[in-house]
Amino acid sequence: MASSGNAPHLHASVSAVSSNKNLVFCLQSPSLRFRPFNKASPLVPPIASKLNAWKSEVQSISNKIYSSLVGLESENDEACELVNGTELSIGEGDDTIRAYLFKAVKNNNDTGILLLSDIYGFEDSSTREFAYRVACNGYNVLAPDLFRGDPWTKDRPKDLFEQWYAKQQPDRVAKDIITAKDWLVGELLSAGISKKLGVIGFCFGGGRVIDVLAKDQSNNFGAGVSFYGTRIDRSVACDINVPVLFISGDKDPLCPVNLLRDLEKSIGRGSRVVIFEGRGHGFAHRPNSPDEDEGAEQAFLVMRSWLHDELVAGNLS
Repeated sequence: MASSGNAPHLHASVSAVSSNKNLVFCLQSPSLRFRPFNKASPLVPPIASKLNAWKSEVQSISNKIYSSLVGLESENDEACELVNGTELSIGEGDDTIRAYLFKAVKNNNDTGILLLSDIYGFEDSSTREFAYRVACNGYNVLAPDLFRGDPWTKDRPKDLFEQWYAKQQPDRVAKDIITAKDWLVGELLSAGISKKLGVIGFCFGGGRVIDVLAKDQSNNFGAGVSFYGTRIDRSVACDINVPVLFISGDKDPLCPVNLLRDLEKSIGRGSRVVIFEGRGHGFAHRPNSPDEDEGAEQAFLVMRSWLHDELVAGNLS
């Protein structure tokens, strides 16, 4: 596809990303399982998250991972400094929702990603840092507000959770996700780009990835990534027509491994389950220990290789 260098909105150019043969080989085996590393291993260059548009400093991350796992180029400071962040209002009237767009300026690969947050919403620092890192790798990442300004907060009494959750009406959430998807598709088309989108979700958002892909009658999506999805409707999995990568930990009570394996079989189309031993819920985007930092870094690399192979590699010109 030709570059859309002079197009409005999403100024972009195609840029190849190196492929990780070892990682791809692992993903081709059924149901990959990671174990925590105990041996010393080379360091990946520190990843400094610089959320320029979002006014907060995020601590640099430095994780140890085996060199046999890392083949793709890691983010570099220059590329990450060239990520634009913009807060948006999209839709009309009562259907207007807020969203945040992270757009790669350098080495933009002309690919859109819809990122669906966990219950803490699109303004949560962990969600925005993750979206920023994805954009550093060349993507245009849109994170919509799934809760209409009322995300769950950690200071609320836990016994009120189900009452709060009941207010998040599935039809309204689904409609808002479609609004966000249609906006992203329209922006890309206005820039002369017609590539398939990817969708990533965590926890609550990871469950919605399945709903979104099952109802994708316009075939806008090319692949999905579900991190430890919750409240997944397994009955709709057979309606999904694109591959899905499932990432979770075997100590996560909210996302049973056997459910993910059933979904993998129902969807087919090259879908994969990647399980990290000893990891619990939320480890990939909000790690709470050095071990979880390591697992989070590995999970990000697996996801990055998957997105590149499913959305970018086949569309390079």
